[in-house]
Amino acid sequence: MSHSALLPGVLAIDAGNSKTDLALVGADGTVLATARGGGFQPQTAGATAAVAALAPLVDELARQAGADRRPGGRPLTDHVSACLANADLPVEEEQLHAAIAAHGWAPSVHVANDTFGLLRAGTDGPLGVAVVCGAGINCVGLRPDGRTARWPALGRLTGDWGGGGGLAEEAMWHAARAEDGRGGPTLLSPMIGARFGLEGANAVAEAVHLGRIDRARLHEVAQVLFAAGEAGDAVALGLIDRQADEVARLAVIALTRLDLLEQPVPVVLGGGVLASRQPLLLDNLTARLAADAPLAEPRVVVAPPVLGAALLGLDHLGAAPGAHRRLREAYPTARPIAA
Repeated sequence: MSHSALLPGVLAIDAGNSKTDLALVGADGTVLATARGGGFQPQTAGATAAVAALAPLVDELARQAGADRRPGGRPLTDHVSACLANADLPVEEEQLHAAIAAHGWAPSVHVANDTFGLLRAGTDGPLGVAVVCGAGINCVGLRPDGRTARWPALGRLTGDWGGGGGLAEEAMWHAARAEDGRGGPTLLSPMIGARFGLEGANAVAEAVHLGRIDRARLHEVAQVLFAAGEAGDAVALGLIDRQADEVARLAVIALTRLDLLEQPVPVVLGGGVLASRQPLLLDNLTARLAADAPLAEPRVVVAPPVLGAALLGLDHLGAAPGAHRRLREAYPTARPIAA
């Protein structure tokens, strides 16, 4: 197979639990094509099958960009920069790297956890901490000398708490117990029921169990949680407070591990829960950061995470600063917002 690329640049992949975004970006930072697919679940499908599901999206990019690439043909571009959910352990990164390289989309491939993509999207270089609070929760930190701070991020088995899925489960737990008397009163039960047009949380749980409500819709319960908090519900406020504590705690520990507490450092916040900029959550966690890491500079990234993967790819190519600027300009929400 020839290693001369059809289109000089980067194939950027951001694969999340619920959706996958791809972008073909020229070496000058121009976005040549984009595509979107479903969730990326290598932990259940296996690395080979999960990556194979990306192939039609890559073909779509090639079609949009006018590249006639046939299976087994020469590479589409110079480099694949893949920031992937569920690439939590070194062995998983290695397996996914091998699976992507086998497709021959580019002569070089770099695979990282998707939280590194969030970090790059919110910073101008390899210095900072990122906390993603989307479907789940994770944190990474990075210094210019290459030192990193990471967590296994395997869910409750490795001590994780929260994220949209975790908050929804906690809200359902408290709401169900309030209904049957095992727990104290909370607005969550009737508000969850109303969200789904049912009597209460237990009716929702039954409908999910029987397949009448798609289990994927449970993430909507996290939105109900914040509405209940705004209404002053003590249970909801307690869960939001715990989530703020968890996010701040991760950031402070990462800063501490990397000896960055004593200097101004970006703390990038992203994922659906944080990007929604709920004041009850953001005000709480920024107050915690101000107390425990006063030099930290919290900022929220609402740009598509594929931007971070593409920026990392341009870094790999040694692209000029103008290329990075051009790429960011292609995403109107690319600049981080002070938290």
